[in-house]
Amino acid sequence: MTDAFTADVAVVGLGPVGATAACLAHDLGLRVVAFDRAAEIEPRPRAIGFDQEAMRVFAGLGLTEAISPYVMPYRPSEYRNADGRTIRRIGTAPPPHALGWAPNYTFSQPHLEAALRQRLRQSAGVEIHLGTEVTDVRLDDTGAFVETVDATGQRSTFRARYVLACDGGGSPLRTRLGLRLRDLEFDEPWLVADVLLHPGAGLELPRTNVQYCETARPTTFVVGPGNLRRWEFMINPGEDPEEVSQDDFVRRLLSRWLAAEDYDLWRAASYRFHALVLQQWRAGRLFFLGDSAHMTPPFLAQGMCQGIRDASNLLWKLALRLRGTAEEPLLDSYQREREPHVRHVTLAAKELGRIICERDPATAAGRDAELLEELAAAPEGIIRQSLIPGLSAGFLAPDGFLARGEVLPQPRVVDHRQRRGLLDEFTGGGFRLLVRRDADASAVDSALRAHRTAQGFPLRVVRMMDQRSPTQPDEFREEQHVLDDWMRRRSCVAVLARPDHYVFGGARLADDVAGLLHSAARQLRPSAFVAARPPARERGVV
Repeated sequence: MTDAFTADVAVVGLGPVGATAACLAHDLGLRVVAFDRAAEIEPRPRAIGFDQEAMRVFAGLGLTEAISPYVMPYRPSEYRNADGRTIRRIGTAPPPHALGWAPNYTFSQPHLEAALRQRLRQSAGVEIHLGTEVTDVRLDDTGAFVETVDATGQRSTFRARYVLACDGGGSPLRTRLGLRLRDLEFDEPWLVADVLLHPGAGLELPRTNVQYCETARPTTFVVGPGNLRRWEFMINPGEDPEEVSQDDFVRRLLSRWLAAEDYDLWRAASYRFHALVLQQWRAGRLFFLGDSAHMTPPFLAQGMCQGIRDASNLLWKLALRLRGTAEEPLLDSYQREREPHVRHVTLAAKELGRIICERDPATAAGRDAELLEELAAAPEGIIRQSLIPGLSAGFLAPDGFLARGEVLPQPRVVDHRQRRGLLDEFTGGGFRLLVRRDADASAVDSALRAHRTAQGFPLRVVRMMDQRSPTQPDEFREEQHVLDDWMRRRSCVAVLARPDHYVFGGARLADDVAGLLHSAARQLRPSAFVAARPPARERGVV
C-alpha cells in the first residue's frame, strides 16, 4: 500500500451533486477521482427543478449549450383547493433577472447528468470509475485511503487528500460513521410519475404548475421542458408503495387529465419525502454534500439546488486550503454557512408541504379561508425566490460592512472590446472586488496596493462604468444597471465577492475597502495576522 496521492479530491457518488463537485474541483486545478456504484445514470424520476444559482454554476462550467434543449424557465405555481379555486399563487421575479438567468427552471435530470459526466470524461486530471462501490474510507491526518470494488470483483485502494460523500440519502459513508440526522418532522409517502406527451396531446392541461390541495389525494402537476410533464401523487393510507408504482395504477391516476393514447409513461417510482439535516457535516478530511447531508421535501424545488450550493460553497475553500492560501478555519465555515441556509429552505419547503398535504376536511377549510384572505390582499402572490435566504454566518465581513452574505447580481455588460455577455463570462468565479464608477479611485487603488504588498489572496478588480465606454480590461458597462442599482440600494461603493458568488461584504466608502480586504485576508490566514494591527475601519473606527 502506497502513501502517494492518487488525487486531491475523491468524490463518492456521481449524481448531479457529485458530478458538479467533480467539475468544480477540476476547474480549480485539483486532481479528481470519482466513483459511482451504478454503471448507468439513475433511471428513476428525481429532481425536475433548479434555480438561478444552480444555473449560474452550470453556466460557469460551460454547460449552457449542452443542457439548453432539456431546460425551460419554471412556470408560476397555483395552489387549488378541492373546489378548483385558486388559494395561493407563487410567481417568479420579472426581468431583468438579478443573476442573469431566469429565477427557476424545470429540466430533465438524466440529460443534465449526462452533460456533467461528458464534461468530466473530457477533463484532464479526472479519473472516473462507474460500477464501482466504495467499501471503506480510512481517514488519517493527511488524507484518506478509499477502498473500492468494481463489478468484476476487483478491489483497489486510492489515496486522496479529501473525500466528498455525495452518496445520497441512504449514504453508506454516513451510516458507517454512525452520524446522526436531525428530524425536522416531515415524512410522507408520494408517487412520482413522468410522462412524455404525444404530438398535439395535452392541450387541455394547465399551462401553469398546479398544487392540487385536495384532501382525497394531494397532487402536484409540473410543466417540464418539451413534452415532459410530471405528476406527484400522495400515497393514501393502506396503499402499497410498490403497487402504486405499477403502470396500471399510475395510468388510472393519470386518466383524470389524459387519455391513455395521449402519452407514454416514461417512468414512475414511490418515495418518502423527508425533512432531515445532518448534525455533523465533516469528519476530518471527509465532507458530506447533497442528500447525504440533508433531505428536503420537493415542494419548493430546492432539493438538488441545496446540493449544488454545497459543492459551490466547499470546493473553492478546499482549493485554497490545498494551495496554502487558506487555513483550516475556512473549511470549518462550510457547515457554519450551509446548515442554517439548508434548515431555512427545508423548513420553508416543509411549510408548503403542510399546506399541500392537509388531509382533514375541516382543517383544509380553515386553510382555504386563510389563504384566500392573503390572496385578496396580494393577488400576485409571493415570489418563489424570496423564500431563499442568503448566508448568515461563516466567511463574511464583520458587522458594519454591507450586503454580507447576499448573492452577487450578474448584469449583462459590455467590455473594452465591445463584446457583450454576462459578467461572469468575463470575470470568472474567483475573488472579485466590484467598484462603482463614482468611487474614489485613489482610495481604492491605495487599498489594492496594500493588499498586494501584504501578499493577499488572488483578486480581480472589476470597475463598473456608467455611460462612458470601457477602455481598460477591468472596466465594464452595464446594459440595464442591475448591479449598479443593487449596490446603490445597499449604499455600497465597492463589494468583495467570493468565488461562489456570495458577497463577503460591501464598503460604504472607498476608504473602507482596505479594511474589507484586510478582513478577508485575515480570515483566510489568521496565523499570518496574529501580531498585525488591523486597519482603522476593521477596528470599528469610522
